[in-house]
Amino acid sequence: MAMTVATFQPKTLRPKSPYLLPNLPRRVCNFKAFSLHNPQLPSLVGQFEPTIPIERAGTPPSSWYTNPSFYSLEIDTLFYRGWQAVGYTEQISNAGEFFTGRLGNVEFVVCQDGDGKLQAFHNVCRHHAMLLAYGSGRKSCFVCPYHGWTYGLDGALLKATRITGIQNFNENEFGLVPLKVATWGPFILLNMEQNVDSDPGSVQNEWLGSSAEVLSNNGIDTSLSFVCRRDYVIECNWKVFCDNYLDGGYHVPYAHKGLASGLNLDGYSTTMYEKVSIQKCEDGSTERKNDFDRLGSKALYAFVYPNFMINRYGPWMDTNLVLPLGPRKCQVRFDYFIEASLKDDRDFIERSLKDSERVQTEDVMLCEGVQRGLESPAYNIGRYAPTVENAMHHFHCLLHRSLTE
Repeated sequence: MAMTVATFQPKTLRPKSPYLLPNLPRRVCNFKAFSLHNPQLPSLVGQFEPTIPIERAGTPPSSWYTNPSFYSLEIDTLFYRGWQAVGYTEQISNAGEFFTGRLGNVEFVVCQDGDGKLQAFHNVCRHHAMLLAYGSGRKSCFVCPYHGWTYGLDGALLKATRITGIQNFNENEFGLVPLKVATWGPFILLNMEQNVDSDPGSVQNEWLGSSAEVLSNNGIDTSLSFVCRRDYVIECNWKVFCDNYLDGGYHVPYAHKGLASGLNLDGYSTTMYEKVSIQKCEDGSTERKNDFDRLGSKALYAFVYPNFMINRYGPWMDTNLVLPLGPRKCQVRFDYFIEASLKDDRDFIERSLKDSERVQTEDVMLCEGVQRGLESPAYNIGRYAPTVENAMHHFHCLLHRSLTE
């Protein structure tokens, strides 16, 4: 049977069309609207009171970490709003390079088009909803593996196969649905909302606020070279991993004895900003058993709300992106970067990664143990250690604000 192919001249997709609406992320207007369909949620959210000082405050209840309806509320109110870290600029440093990802129910693809412009789209064919691309790589266009519809790197529909006889069809209304995309330093950010300002100054202000200068001045920049990526699927709610990160080093001497020997925990300090908390550990031990030193004399651990962590220590930077996979499962993506002078030192890199892997294995055990405890009838609400768990309390207060806006 002969195949009829329609081809179109590339055009940038920016139509206002009802055909775009079904592909947008599922959103509710606000907490009140969501609660109409989930009447138990106000009670769950109200069990944490952010105005109580940390010295007298209780932690969020275990239901925040176990309840499926609460998890759905978080996806809508946290991850479909604001700027979200999704990758790094080295992934798409050349024309045609792309990578894909998923956040909640949103499948996305980020690419550099032929003009060197950063682009991002819902990774969904407009014909019958097939995913267009998988993983990462380099392409001159996106061809749907289902029926061959083809899209340019600018999102425009270039070719639709076997549509002879179709009526009321405007190819300009069937390009890929765009997403807002921006960069800060080495990081690529997406925003699922439509009417947001992607000007660099506005993005920096919303994502990092007044912490941006601190991060820039502490080596969070594009000068480092990417080394590798490691993914961990953990049987815990995504917030359990964040809480573990934000306890001000409280657990380090008990759970990470190897790491503790290289850090001076008495020099630990925590500073909170608008949506960021920065933990610093100054003056690590200079008495090494050998010349191997991956930590250096100071370390900086930055948590960017709601789910991104930046760790800068010695010649290294690693980032941790926590992706919710369900009420009791998450994926944590570690990307490792190193200063250019050491990028070819394979022995140093392998030894460093081995040490890091040991710490992550220990953290996986902790997080999965906490999740099982949260699901036990013996636990509901805990307390904070006021001198060290300030960043964790700050995180919970930001959560409450996002959930109730």
